[in-house]
Amino acid sequence: MPAKKRSTATAAKGRPAAAAASATEVRAPVDDVALAMPIRDGEEAWTRAEVDELRADLEADIDRHRHTIEVAEGDLAGLIRDGADNAGRDPADIGLANFERDQEMTLAHSAREALEQAREALRAIEQGRYGYCAECGNPIGKGRLQVHPRAVMCVECKQRAERR
Repeated sequence: MPAKKRSTATAAKGRPAAAAASATEVRAPVDDVALAMPIRDGEEAWTRAEVDELRADLEADIDRHRHTIEVAEGDLAGLIRDGADNAGRDPADIGLANFERDQEMTLAHSAREALEQAREALRAIEQGRYGYCAECGNPIGKGRLQVHPRAVMCVECKQRAERR
């Protein structure tokens, strides 16, 4: 679907005029945020309840990822501590310990990335720049954002990026 036209201030810079707002700015009322959220042709405007749900989902993501990071870092610390006792151990045991350590490191790294994406999505909502594709600047789409609140690309640009 073609994107809805953006305001002159938005079109001139390729992003919403509010995107230049400072991060320390007072939080806009939810109704104002809902009205400013971009939509694609054929989509209904965001409601206060939908924006509240979106924020709650992102905040729950943040909590979940923080917990995942804490657990993974604790497990990793134990594996590293145990790894210091590798002298005289069977090579298969050492290999398994190294594999487990790598898995925990990967899990912690992925959780950190997802945590930062969720934080950035909340900042973008507050600053009026949430919902615009990072590649083409068009609205991402309400349906996509409700399913994937951390999405930064519209479906078309995401598919193009995945084919590269």
